[in-house]
Amino acid sequence: AHPAAPSVAQGAEEHAFLEENDAAMTKMMNDMAAKPTGDVDRDFVAMMNPHHQGAIDMARIVLQYGTDPEVRKLAEEVISAQEGEIAMMREWLAARGQ
Repeated sequence: AHPAAPSVAQGAEEHAFLEENDAAMTKMMNDMAAKPTGDVDRDFVAMMNPHHQGAIDMARIVLQYGTDPEVRKLAEEVISAQEGEIAMMREWLAARGQ
């Protein structure tokens, strides 16, 4: 085998990563399809919430399968930042009775 060729285990891991990532992206896109309310600010927040959750889901998937220290650190930072922004958006919506 060529030294750069992926092993069977790596191929299976990549397949699992891609399947899980695709599912997370599909869920994010479906959840972002919020019905417009006529309030641009509310609609933006309603769409950004699942967008940020999608980023968290994708970051968790790369933490499960990825090994590069820089990518893992980035994924951890994405999770932390996006969780904080989701909390802010939920508070913003709750303050407006949403």
